[in-house]
Amino acid sequence: MIAAISGITLLAILGMPVFCVLGLVALLAFRGAGIDTTAVIVEMQRLATAPMLIAIPLFTLAGYLFAEAKSTARLVRVSRAFLGWFPGGLALVAIVACGLFTAFAGSSGVTIIAMGGILLPALLAEGYSERFSLGLVTAAPSLGILFPPSLPVIIFAYVAQVSVDQLFLAGILPGILLFAIVALYGMRAARGVPRQQFTAHEVWSAVRGAAWELPLPIAVLGGIYSGVIAITEAAAITALYAFIVEVFIYRDIKLSQLPRVIKEAMLLVSGILIVLATALGLTNYLIDAEVPYAIFDWMQGAIQSKLAFLLLLNIFLLLVGCLLDMFSALIVAVPLIVPIAQGYGVDLLHLGIIFLVNLEIGYWTPPVGMNLLIASFRFRRSVTLLYKVSLPFLILLLIALLIITYVPGLSLVLPRTVGTAP
Repeated sequence: MIAAISGITLLAILGMPVFCVLGLVALLAFRGAGIDTTAVIVEMQRLATAPMLIAIPLFTLAGYLFAEAKSTARLVRVSRAFLGWFPGGLALVAIVACGLFTAFAGSSGVTIIAMGGILLPALLAEGYSERFSLGLVTAAPSLGILFPPSLPVIIFAYVAQVSVDQLFLAGILPGILLFAIVALYGMRAARGVPRQQFTAHEVWSAVRGAAWELPLPIAVLGGIYSGVIAITEAAAITALYAFIVEVFIYRDIKLSQLPRVIKEAMLLVSGILIVLATALGLTNYLIDAEVPYAIFDWMQGAIQSKLAFLLLLNIFLLLVGCLLDMFSALIVAVPLIVPIAQGYGVDLLHLGIIFLVNLEIGYWTPPVGMNLLIASFRFRRSVTLLYKVSLPFLILLLIALLIITYVPGLSLVLPRTVGTAP
């Protein structure tokens, strides 16, 4: 068994896909325990029959349709018409536009690619420094990760077995906090930058240009939070609406392009689901073997304080987010951490927000940070430069993370007053 694990570890270091590593470890673990290895397949079958997971491919397809179309330019124009006259108006536009786009695209990396080419030249042309502009367009896409219909929120809710509607509610105030902290920094950095004049004509023209896209977030959020539609129904409506609007109304996507867009979207979905399927098999073994409870017993002896546990959890999750993509990190780490966190009395909704914020910050934390690599490729700047320009934003979001971590009411007040959280 030790030789087999050592071999798998070596293969993982050499680049074996995550799902292969998880699947092999699960099969070996069950075999070593004398349990039929079909237990892994049973978990895969359970995943295939989970109704909530229908939302993942549908929301992903909608996000790819919006990314392929010119909705990014229309969204930026609307944001600029409403916010351009504020101090740091264009910085606020970048923050809002990137955050909203990430919520629908489900990936901050996709937002960097889709929005960066529009926003970076505009920020530089307005007089913002290159350091600030690069840092902003690298960091701002992370701000929308907590808002519907964010895929990571859905993944966490499924793996941790909490209500996805409640988790979206829990993310509203922490999400606003992240936006506010970065926005205040953007307004401070804009001193000396001329403001755009507010005109009703430009507002009307921008809104009219995006008239078919602007109602969608309101309709989806209102439908979910009012209880009129479930998350899976919201996903179906979003995908169908995106298809009709971008293909037949705006005609940004030709029918001949549709197979390619669908293929790219489903490649991402298949990657998520195959990792999730193999991870569930391993999770089943770990729970049967009571591994999380053994870790909790050890931690109780070493760490008495809930506050110390939360600090250690943040450090651990930042490292995980730096080294793994968010979906793999959620699928692997959540089943292990949930029982331990419950042992320390951490509410699962609060835990979910801590998880998601940490992993998203980890996406652009040196030395690995996937978003830093994506931004380096997209903007043709060195990764070393992006490390430096991202540092002020990293510090700000780490401060916000500490507030979110140690003020649980920020995450729990809305689920407890609006929703049905205990």
